[in-house]
Amino acid sequence: MKNQQDRAANAGAPVRNTRNTGPGRLLIAVYGVFAISATARAGYQILTKFQEAPLAYLLSAFAAVVYVVATVSLAKAGTTWFKVSVAAVLVELVGVLVVGTLSILDSVQFPHETVWSLFGRGYGFIPLLLPILGLVWLYRRRPSAATAASPRAAE
Repeated sequence: MKNQQDRAANAGAPVRNTRNTGPGRLLIAVYGVFAISATARAGYQILTKFQEAPLAYLLSAFAAVVYVVATVSLAKAGTTWFKVSVAAVLVELVGVLVVGTLSILDSVQFPHETVWSLFGRGYGFIPLLLPILGLVWLYRRRPSAATAASPRAAE
């Protein structure tokens, strides 16, 4: 009888967010550093020398927005924020791959580097590695996995 009451009481309880614990905190911190650095870099480039490489600087600004969204969404709880995290990290991965490839194939369009140019070479290739690690972390902490691992699901 007690187990049935516990189940009934916990049935509507939200599953705890585990994305922002343990190694997830480090991931969020790295995204935060990239959000700050990409925003500062893009702001400076756009304000001081936009005419020199407008495409590269606009892509830097886009990367900054992606990093800000990823940082915030990784830190927030809930399935909606989880979906936003997945979308942001996927956009980041596609951006790094596309901009990295284009910066090699069409270097005229990228006279100045962006965060994602040459697959993030200027940042130690962390922009290439970060979304891969982010997707692995999100996969391991997906809401369905958290629900299945909770004690309520086992009852």
